[in-house]
Formats: sequence, structure tokens, C-alpha cells
Amino acid sequence: MTTVRITRTALTRGTLAALSGLLAGFAALTVAELVSAAVRPEASPVTAVGGAAIDRTPAGVKDFAIRNFGENDKFVLQLGIVLTLALLALAVGVLALRHRRTGSAAVLAFGVVGAASAVSRPDSTGIVDGLPSLVGAVAGAILLYVLIGRLTRPRRIAGQEQEAHEGGWDRRGFLVAATAAAAASTVAGAIGRTLNGRSAQDAVASREAVTLPAPASPAEPIPAGAQLRVPGLPPFTTPNNTFYRVDTALVVPKVDANAWRLRIHGKGVRRDLEFTYQDLLDRPLIEREITLCCVSNEVGGPYIGHAKWIGVRLADLLKEAGVKPPSRGGRADQIIARSVDGMTLGTPVEDVMDGRDAMLAVGMNGEPLPFVHGFPVRMLVPGLYGYVSACKWIEDIELTTFDDYDAYWVKRKWARKAPIKTQSRIDTPKPFGRPEAGTVMVAGVAWAQHRGIEKVEIRVDDGPWRPAQLAEEDTVDTWRQWSYPWKAAPGGHTLTVRATDGTGEVQTEKRTKTVPDGASGWHSVVVTVD
Repeated sequence: MTTVRITRTALTRGTLAALSGLLAGFAALTVAELVSAAVRPEASPVTAVGGAAIDRTPAGVKDFAIRNFGENDKFVLQLGIVLTLALLALAVGVLALRHRRTGSAAVLAFGVVGAASAVSRPDSTGIVDGLPSLVGAVAGAILLYVLIGRLTRPRRIAGQEQEAHEGGWDRRGFLVAATAAAAASTVAGAIGRTLNGRSAQDAVASREAVTLPAPASPAEPIPAGAQLRVPGLPPFTTPNNTFYRVDTALVVPKVDANAWRLRIHGKGVRRDLEFTYQDLLDRPLIEREITLCCVSNEVGGPYIGHAKWIGVRLADLLKEAGVKPPSRGGRADQIIARSVDGMTLGTPVEDVMDGRDAMLAVGMNGEPLPFVHGFPVRMLVPGLYGYVSACKWIEDIELTTFDDYDAYWVKRKWARKAPIKTQSRIDTPKPFGRPEAGTVMVAGVAWAQHRGIEKVEIRVDDGPWRPAQLAEEDTVDTWRQWSYPWKAAPGGHTLTVRATDGTGEVQTEKRTKTVPDGASGWHSVVVTVD
């Protein structure tokens, strides 16, 4: 019986030790959240470590995450970080039962990792960003030391001490300390989240107060024939709430438009310029229909969307700063756009100043930019993939050269320059669909921004290419819908599409991955006709 009692006691103490580690980890995170309210929300450990993980993740792994989790990739990463920390905390608690000081030191080590991650982030404001992780780790280490002490302290019975390994540990003291720690940690976390939310509330209020001015140069109306009435086709204009989002921001920045500033400086700049949000609204605005596409979009993929954008022509701002394109003797051939979260994008100066409608956008589909799409201001350059042209939450524009500076994605083996490739997609019928025999409408979209789409062709199985019917073109900077009435015979069939752009270049059959400059190849779907 004594052996059974000791075994059960050891099992209970081991379980409670693991729980102690979990409580210590929880306390460390919540205290860090509270401290981050006095520093800045981005310095909290989960955000800092998550951001550092994203920065160090190979391009192939990021592509895998985008393909499999889509816009939920950030949530999956955060969940993974929290689960990993929880498992480590459980292990540290068990370790501390045998080596109390070592266990507490392990908690401090995690704090050092969090602090190093926060300080090393591109948007770090300095060493102070490490304080939340360090202070939280100290709180967690102290708590673990105290809780483990309750599990190893001898209990006095009738004037004598009963050793903890014999079942004499301080149960009551442990329960009181653990309950108090859990309650205090929960309160600290709630206060931290509330304080951190205040800056977000200011940002939300600043966006709600915005009334977009009428554009000095409005967009031409979208032709009635640009939208085909074919079930299964996406709308020509993508609603804001379904527009794709691909970026590295673990937490969406919420920037107060009243405090936002944009600086233009660097090589070839005759005088530095700085603008407030209101400065941009007071300028002549242009309104344009522009289709955006992510370089992570695989053949037939969903990471493309169309919207009506309103903003300030970027070339005008650069000219005011004295910037000239390289073709006219300018010293800079690259624009480095910096986001408030430290992201850097490199864009060819020549493309921005060649007459296309590159802009600093303030509005999307008739409303101020949504936060997830860059409020208060983002950059757009038609014809280039987003990673070299569409900086969200932009706050700085530096003129430099491609020889002198590699932007974020270029450092990760993506191409420096990335014009959008000619692509097409079948939206209906869906892959592995089972349409009935007879006339089946095959339809989809094609795009080659800033070159336009001249022709789309369909092939059934290994048959000849047949011309599809093109919807009316809006502009060369927008996608174009197409359809093909297919006389479908029973059996399995493969439908393939290819497009020809406005320069006469036919979409290549050669399949390539998204890295380093975008996917290529023909999109096909397999269907069974009943």
C-alpha cells in the first residue's frame, strides 16, 4: 500500500508540476502583454516571435502555408506558437520539480529569446522592445519557483515534518498560490489587451471620420459587357471583404490617420518631402480600375482581385521631390517603400514614372482603405506583382539603386523585378465537376496587367485550340472575362485554357513555381460529363 501511495503521490505532484509550468508560461505572456501596452503592442512576445519566425521562414515554406491555409496562415502560425509554448511550459514544469532553479532559469531563457526577436524585427524601435518579454519572463520564473516550492516543501504533522516525496507536500499552499496566480495573470492580460486596444480604437475612429473627396480624374465607367452573365464566374469588381490578403503582418497594423506621416527622400531627391494624410486628400486625386495579383498565386489560383482605387499619382510626388527616371538621367533606379511594420518593397523607378497609373491609394471601391488592405495609405503600381509594388501601411519612400539595396523578398531569393505574367484561369466548370451532356458554358478570367488580353483559347482533351468569346475590355490594367460554349459529350474530359496578351505574346505552357518571379503554365480542369 505504501508503494502505491507514493506512486500516486508522485504522479499527482508531476501533474501539478506540469501545471505549474503552464501557469508560469501564462503569467509570463500576460505580464508581457501588460508591459507591451507601455512600450508598443508589436513588442509583445507572441507577435515578436511570430514575426521573427515569418522573417526566417524559407520562401518554399511560406508558399506552402499560403497554398494550404490561405489568409488563415497567420492564425495557424499564432496557434502553433502558443501550442509550442504550452508544451515547452509543461516540460519546464516537470523539469523544475527535480531542478527548481534550472526550471526557473529555462523560463528566463525563453524571455531572452522573445526579447531578441522583438529587438531584431525590422520595425523595432530599439532595445526597449525587449522589455515586455524580459519582464514577463521574470514574473513567470518567480511564479514557477514559488509553485514548485509548494510541491517540494515538507508538511508538519503532530510536531514533526513529513517529507514531500512521502505525500507530505503543501497541498493547500499550492492550490492557493496557483489560484491566485491564475486570477492575477488573467487580470493582467485583460488590462494589457484593453490598453493595447486604445491605439486601435483611435485608428478606427480616424478611419470612420474620413470622407473621400471626389477624384479630379475619375475612372471611366466599367463597360456593361465587361461582366459576363455566366454562373460560377467571379464578379468583375471584387468586394472588399473577399479581396485576397497575402502579407507577413502577424497582427494587422491599425494606424491612426491623424498621426500618420509619409517621407520621400534618398538619391536624386532635390528636397525631402513629408506629407500628412490630409495633405494627400487635399491634392488632386485619380480614380482607376486596377487588378492586383500576388506572386504567390499558382496557376489557376485565387490570389488575384479587382477594385476601383482612388489616390495620388505617385509620379507627381516624385517629380516634386526632383526625382528623374533613369531614362532621363536620374540617379536612382529603385524605390524602397517601407511599411509601418518594417516590411520593405523594391519598385523600379522607371515603371512608376513611365506614365502608368501608379499611385498612393487612400480608397478602395468607394470607401477608405480597409485596415487589412493598408489603411491609411498603400502603394499600387499596375503591371507588377504585389511584392514589388503594393506596399500596404506605407510610411516611407526612399530612392536608391538595385545595386545598393535588396528589399525584404529579394533577400529571400525572389526576383528584383517582377512584371505580371500572362495568365488565364477556368472558373467554371470546377475541377472534378460533373456537368450534364449538351452545351456547357466554360468560363473564366485572363490577365496581363498593363498589356491587356487580346485572345483566349480553349482546348478539349488533345483537340485543336478554339477561340473563346471575350468580354468587353475595361482597361489594359484590368482582368478580362471570357466564355466558351462547349458541346460536351459523355465521359471524362480535360479542359485547358491559354491567353494571348496585348503585345501578341502567347501564354507559355512551361510550368514554373511561384519562386522567383511568379508561376507560369496553362490551367486545366478535369471533368466527367454525365
